Amino acid sequence: MGSQEVSGTVDWQGKHVTVAGLGVSGLPAARALHERGALVTVVNDGDDERARAQAAELEALGVTVRLGDGATLPPSTELVVTAPGWQPDKPLFLAAAEAGVPVWGDVELAWRLRGDDGRKPAPWLAVTGTNGKTTTVRMLASILRAAGLRTEAVGNIGVSLLDAVVGETEYDVLAVELSSYQLHWAPSLRAHSAAVLNLAPDHLDWHGSMEAYAADKGRVYEGNTVACVYNVADPATEDLVREADVEEGCRAIGFTLGAPGPSQLGVVDGILVDRAFVADRHKQAQELAEVSDVDPPAPHNIANALAAAALARAFGVQPAAVRDGLRAFRPDAHRIEHVADLDEVRYVDDSKATNTHATEASLAAYDSIVWIAGGLAKGATFDELVIGAAKRLRGVVLIGADRALIHEALTRHAPEVPVVDLDRTDTGAMSEAVARAAELARPGDTVLLAPACASMDMFTNYNKRGEAFADAVRARADESA
Repeated sequence: MGSQEVSGTVDWQGKHVTVAGLGVSGLPAARALHERGALVTVVNDGDDERARAQAAELEALGVTVRLGDGATLPPSTELVVTAPGWQPDKPLFLAAAEAGVPVWGDVELAWRLRGDDGRKPAPWLAVTGTNGKTTTVRMLASILRAAGLRTEAVGNIGVSLLDAVVGETEYDVLAVELSSYQLHWAPSLRAHSAAVLNLAPDHLDWHGSMEAYAADKGRVYEGNTVACVYNVADPATEDLVREADVEEGCRAIGFTLGAPGPSQLGVVDGILVDRAFVADRHKQAQELAEVSDVDPPAPHNIANALAAAALARAFGVQPAAVRDGLRAFRPDAHRIEHVADLDEVRYVDDSKATNTHATEASLAAYDSIVWIAGGLAKGATFDELVIGAAKRLRGVVLIGADRALIHEALTRHAPEVPVVDLDRTDTGAMSEAVARAAELARPGDTVLLAPACASMDMFTNYNKRGEAFADAVRARADESA
């Protein structure tokens, strides 16, 4: 933000602050600022029933709320605190820039409010990347708990980061998931250690270019004190480490699915090993856990586990806690979730695979697949995905608004693969998709919902899409019982 950046402790009393957006981040931001004496105005584009209920809650506290008008900068505004999803080119932000008013995100606000009540602030172990953030952060929190530390998975997941920072619970350390949106608006964030799991084109409509997207992801490394964790298989993540301005002594730590070199974590004979946080990393390796301790043991999930282990080890966690934490971890729903086995065919729900990068990892986990895909492409192309997966595909069932884009890629690169193109975008299409997939499948195959697309053309969110898939599979199980 250059000259707009506000630094140091802020005296909130009487400060005019505009909070852009209600919802998960806007409500706690408005409350925290109001409690500190700021004069808060909340602006929100929407004016629906939910927004009116949230507005009434804030207005009862004395906060001013403007619904249906998120474009105009209120007079006297000295600071804007925005919800992470609001795009940088919105008129509100252009007006703020013209007036010299700084813009912070909810993460920046949380970072500035740490310790303002006199308590020692908890260090942050931060995770970003195109895919795997939530799983890695939850794995990390599980490992930290196994080490006896008071922690929580926060940020773009679960508990509000603001609530964790200003709430009554005192934490030893926080496992923080950060999106590219959040990092864009967090100029002064300085984590203890951080990881960028991977980089692939995503949210380019928001960031404007892949370069801008990567640069925002790379902000997570700025000012790290102990470790910058990167993915050896994704050189772009290591490039971000090289470009980061870190504290003296901060180390670059790689993770790999192969045998690790010095200053890396990796896999040897089914064992997760550490050659980074040992006395002699050139000659020693520390066993951390077995691949079988990771649920599920798909390649990309093992990579998540290694990244989580690297951050935990950077914080001084002992090897046994890494093992125990990974054993205790259970993945969220709709992330490579095994639903059922019917007629010797496995049915797996990975509705969370909403882009091509996530779907590539999902497809790589199985040998013979009937793939259910489609939805909103968000500007993605599918040629590389299909080229990489073609040999694994028994058949494909396509649903959703942008299914033609996937069909065209299949025609170009896997013309021998049978394709069922369902010309439907209603929620009931999932039952037919499962039925048609079952017709294509053979014993030993996996029917995999990994859409490579967003869900909003047919479903409220990816959770609802995954639930529809699971319901359809269970209905078939009941019929055959």
